[in-house]
Amino acid sequence: MSEQEPVEGTAPSGPLRVFLVDDHAMFRAGVRAELGTRVEVVGEASSVAEAVTRIAATAPDVGLLDVHMPDGGGRAVLEAMRRTHPQVRFLALSVSDAAEDVIGLIRAGARGYVTKTISPEELTDAIRRVADGDAVFSPRLAGFVLDAFASRPDAPVADPELDQLTNREREVLRLLARGYAYKEIAKELYISIKTVETHVSNVLRKLQMSNRYELSRWAADRRLV
Repeated sequence: MSEQEPVEGTAPSGPLRVFLVDDHAMFRAGVRAELGTRVEVVGEASSVAEAVTRIAATAPDVGLLDVHMPDGGGRAVLEAMRRTHPQVRFLALSVSDAAEDVIGLIRAGARGYVTKTISPEELTDAIRRVADGDAVFSPRLAGFVLDAFASRPDAPVADPELDQLTNREREVLRLLARGYAYKEIAKELYISIKTVETHVSNVLRKLQMSNRYELSRWAADRRLV
């Protein structure tokens, strides 16, 4: 494996690339019109299966997800894309403000949840913040998330992807995400560079990623850095 240093602070060049998932064509058209030239809408889908296929093909920066659709809705899209395209961030955009919908989407991996009453300017700002790694909620909905986690302060948050990594692989991943070179990781952990390369290869394979930049973003999203 050849070692490539990550580009620190890398952000998408040009307009943010956004994908719309909603089973109402008129709503998608309205969102597209309201966003205008603020972002680049790279695709649309009206079903889970269509969304999974087209998001994989277009690799947007942010996916806007409806919560309820006939074949599963936003949560099904999140669960399908989480392993194969973890670099894509998702923002729920729904008419529903039910606590169970908000919590369900966040637990599935959405970076935020806003209602369809949001203004075009607020939506654009929410998309940008999610793309930057922030968590974004409509004001009242943030309370649902805080209450849900506060009610079970000692409950571990399940993360099947993280759980499949060994302790040593997590250590290597953490240092990699901090920008350490392989030689520096080897020195820090008292192992050989070849062993570091082996651990990185294992992590890439287990998480189904292709480079250390994706790993760094994945680790940052989970606050492992």
